[in-house]
Parts: sequence; structure tokens; C-alpha cells
Amino acid sequence: MRFRLGLVIGAAVGYYLGAKAGRERYDQINRMLHRLRRSDAFEVAADKAKAVVDLGVERAKNAVEDRFRHGENTGLFAGPAAGQGSRFN
Repeated sequence: MRFRLGLVIGAAVGYYLGAKAGRERYDQINRMLHRLRRSDAFEVAADKAKAVVDLGVERAKNAVEDRFRHGENTGLFAGPAAGQGSRFN
């Protein structure tokens, strides 16, 4: 409950301060973000982040494939084998 209250208060304060800043500040922030996105440093950082995510996805995919390839039936999908206490027999 505290988290929700803090989130609502934070959103309200952000909205109020944003509305008070006005259109000029909004345009200034947008220009700054556009310059940032066009910069070489941003492009390098984005490429590195994409590589890290791709590597994580590949590792997760390999881990799942290895589990199924080796016949390991543990973890989230583990349950009683057919005929051993399954209610669907």
C-alpha cells in the first residue's frame, strides 16, 4: 500500500512540476533528447546494450534447450508423471 501511495504522490508531483515548467521547457528537453539520440556515444551505448540483451536471450534459449535435450523435468514444469497421482488419469 505504501508503494502505491508513493507512486501516486510521485506522479502527481511530477505532473504538477511538468505543467508548471510549460511548453518552453518541454521543447528544450525534446531538443536535447533528439541531439542525444543522434550522438555517436548514444549509438555505441545502444549497440552495446543490444548485444548484452541478445547474449542473455541466447544463453536463456540454450539453457532451455539443454534441459529438454537432456530430459530434465525439473523446475516450473515439473509435476507428477502420468499415472502417478495425476488427477487427469
